[in-house]
Amino acid sequence: WRGRRGAPYSTLVPSDEVTINYRHGLPVITLTLPTRSERCQFTVKPVVTTVGAFLQDVQREDKGIGRAEVFATDGSKVSDATLMEVLLMNDFKLVINDTVYGVSPPVKDKLSSEHVTEMEDIKSVVHRLFVALHLEDHQIRKERELLQKLDHLKEELLPLEQMKARIMDSADAKTSRLLWVGLALMSTQGGALAWLTWWVYSWDIMEPVTYFITYGSAMAFYAYFVLTKQDYIYPQAKDRQFLHYFYRKSKKQHFNVERYNKLKDDLAEVEESLRRLRQPLHLRLPIQEISDKD
Repeated sequence: WRGRRGAPYSTLVPSDEVTINYRHGLPVITLTLPTRSERCQFTVKPVVTTVGAFLQDVQREDKGIGRAEVFATDGSKVSDATLMEVLLMNDFKLVINDTVYGVSPPVKDKLSSEHVTEMEDIKSVVHRLFVALHLEDHQIRKERELLQKLDHLKEELLPLEQMKARIMDSADAKTSRLLWVGLALMSTQGGALAWLTWWVYSWDIMEPVTYFITYGSAMAFYAYFVLTKQDYIYPQAKDRQFLHYFYRKSKKQHFNVERYNKLKDDLAEVEESLRRLRQPLHLRLPIQEISDKD
């Protein structure tokens, strides 16, 4: 057996020097500390304890340990971030200073079914206790955080909402004036054509004029489609002109549309999170601290 730099370790200890037994469902690793030459037990929580944390516990127990590493049976080093639960699934080698310990973890399947059932019952009880003791407090704290964030977003949005309302009123007024100007021009055109047809010229002369006016209008509508990729429908044309005036006015008054939209999205997200958080609370007993906030 060789180390990671290829140098052979001086001592290879039999596998019975490091033993692993399960006590109350947790693995207990027993090994001999090199400085004091005494047996020491380390109880690990396999689901949360990593290999690095276990090795740190061993080095803390014996200050004379300069090197503590874990290798797989094929000689590859086991990462310190590996969970002990994964490590204990197969045989491995524990290296302390220049001593190599061969370790063979017991098979967990050999545990009695009664013991496994007991452990599952304990886990279920612990989970229920945690929910009963901490879930409501966590929800209250989370709701307070969301309410504070909601107030902060509303304070930021208030001046932007006022500025947006002024800009929208101005853009709407300009759009309405443009529509009335269009109606006035069409009325003027119709009156002029009627006057030229009945009082100045005859229909025989004015008919080609009206034809080319109609053809020119069709060309104008087609040009609108080419430029905007939209049909000339009056509501859509009105909305397009309104947005044109709105963005032009926003640029003049330094109204940040992107920031406003971002704040509105954040506000909607916070309100949705608050609604989802309050749903399970309404199914429980009323909480006075939350009712006061409402």
